[in-house]
Amino acid sequence: MPNTPITTFSPPEGNTTFIDGTTWCVASPAANQLDLQEALDWACGPGLADCSGIQPGQSCYQPSNLLSVASYAFNMYYQSNGNSPVACNFGGTGMITSSDPSHGICQFLTSGNTNTNSFPTSSRSPGISGWLIPGVLFLAHLLNITEWRGTLPQPLHL
Repeated sequence: MPNTPITTFSPPEGNTTFIDGTTWCVASPAANQLDLQEALDWACGPGLADCSGIQPGQSCYQPSNLLSVASYAFNMYYQSNGNSPVACNFGGTGMITSSDPSHGICQFLTSGNTNTNSFPTSSRSPGISGWLIPGVLFLAHLLNITEWRGTLPQPLHL
């Protein structure tokens, strides 16, 4: 009788949504404004979070509420990077919550969100590769913060 391997299934790497219930990443109310702004700039720039929902005319656009805007960006990055606690650090300015931060018409993405009119979702967790490169970029950003402040690198024109 040939030995047949047994297939086992486990939750995607680091995805706490499947283990502990639905979670979101939000900006910490204890974070200072400068750190929040720098983390927001990174999330929407080198971090490649989908920040279209916080642009003028969109449902989560609140230019006078940095905490809310940063929370939206942090959550978009967190949800698209496997719900890993590492994907909600943002230099200590992010925190994971099990309370839905959505408010009014501003809806925050969850990994289980299936509303095709809201936000893009992925049916798979990117695992370690989904947060390793952005995480390294964020650390590099923190180490060279004076070079990045307020601007993004310009593309090379060859």
